Amino acid sequence: MSIFRFPLLVWLGIGILITSLGIRQSFGIFMMPISEHFQTGREFFSFAIALQNLLFGAFQPFIGMAADKFGSKRIIFLGALSYALGLYLTSITSEASMLYVSLGALVGLGLSCTSYVIVLGAVAKVVPAEHAAKAFGLTTAAGSFGMFAVIPGAQWLMMDFGWQQAMQVFAVLCTVIMALSLFMKTAQSNSGANAQNGQEEQTLGQAIKEAFNHRGYWLIHAGFFVCGFHVMFIATHLPSYLADKHLPASSAAMALAYVGIFNIFGSYFWGVMGDRFNKRYVMSALYLMRTVVIAGFVTLPITENTAAIFGAAIGFCWLGTVPLTSGLVRQIFGARYLSTLYGLVFFTHQVGSFLGAWAGGRIYDYYGSYEPIWWSTVVLAFIAALLHIPINDKPVARLATA
Repeated sequence: MSIFRFPLLVWLGIGILITSLGIRQSFGIFMMPISEHFQTGREFFSFAIALQNLLFGAFQPFIGMAADKFGSKRIIFLGALSYALGLYLTSITSEASMLYVSLGALVGLGLSCTSYVIVLGAVAKVVPAEHAAKAFGLTTAAGSFGMFAVIPGAQWLMMDFGWQQAMQVFAVLCTVIMALSLFMKTAQSNSGANAQNGQEEQTLGQAIKEAFNHRGYWLIHAGFFVCGFHVMFIATHLPSYLADKHLPASSAAMALAYVGIFNIFGSYFWGVMGDRFNKRYVMSALYLMRTVVIAGFVTLPITENTAAIFGAAIGFCWLGTVPLTSGLVRQIFGARYLSTLYGLVFFTHQVGSFLGAWAGGRIYDYYGSYEPIWWSTVVLAFIAALLHIPINDKPVARLATA
C-alpha cells in the first residue's frame, strides 16, 4: 500500500505528533536558562523533566485503556488542554518547586494523551496488519519532523524574547492539537475489522494477563527501557554537554535539529525494514548501530562538525524503535488492545527516560562530568541488542487459530 493511500486518520495523527513531540524534544535547550533564572543546579531541572517522563509513562497505561474504551478523540483533546496549561504555568511561576507540577505533572499528563501510544493505537485500527510497521514508521517520523521544525524556532524565541515567552508560544501551539483531534474518527475499516476476527470476545483483563504470561513481552519491555534512557539523556543533556565543551548554543540546537530530520528518514526506514524482515533482528541491528555511534561520539574530539554528525547518526536510529516495538506488540497480540499493551511497554520506556534525564544531572553535579553516563549508554545499547534475539514473535495461539 502506498503511503498516499493511508486513511485520513493517519495524517491527522501525524499533525498531532509533529506539534506534541516537537515541543517535548525542545525542553533540553531550556535547561541552562531556567536553571540560571531560578538559581538552581542542573539536577533540579533534570529532575523536573525526569518526573515529567515518569508520570508520562505512569499515566500511559490508564490513558491507553481509556482510549481503547472511549476512543482517541476525547483523550487527545483533553490531553492538549493539560499540555497547554502546564506550559503556561511554567512560564509564569516564580517558585522553582512549581516546575514539578507544571512542567512535570501537567505536561506529563498532556504528553501521555497526545503522543505515540494513543495515535498509533488509533492508526492500528484503520491500517491492514501487513502495512502496520510502515504506517507506524511514517507516523513516528512525524514526531521527528516536529523536532526539526520546533527546536530552531524555540532557540530563536528564547534568544530574542526569553524562555518564558517561548513557553507561552508553545502553549498556544497546543490548540493545533485540539483542532486536529476533533476529526479523529477511529471506526475500523473492513480490512482492520477483518484483522480483528477472533479478538472481540477477549476482555481487557484477559489481554493483559495473556501479555504478562508471555516471556517475549517482558524482553520487549527491557529493550524499550534502554531506548527511553538513551533518548531523554541525550535530549536533556546534550546541549549542556556541548556547552561544557565550549561550543555555542546554536550548535546544540542544530545537533538536535539533525536528530529530528534524520529520524524522519530513520523511523520510516526501520518501519519498512520491520515489514520486510524479522522485527526482532532489525531491532538488534538498530541497537548495535546506537552502540557504535555513541561510543564514537564520546571517543572523538567534540567539535561543531562532530556534534552535527552525531546528531545525524543518532537521529537515524533515534525513534526507529517505536514502529518496531509497537509492531512487535501488534504482531504477537493483535490490534484490539494495542493502546493498552503498548502503553504498558511505554511506561517501562518512561522509567528509563526518568533515569536517563535525572541520572545525567545527578552524575554531572557529583562528578563534574558526563563521561560516566555516556559510557553507561554504550553498555546498555549493546545489552538491548542482545535482548531482542530470543523474543518469540509468533502470534499467540488465540490469533493463530482465529
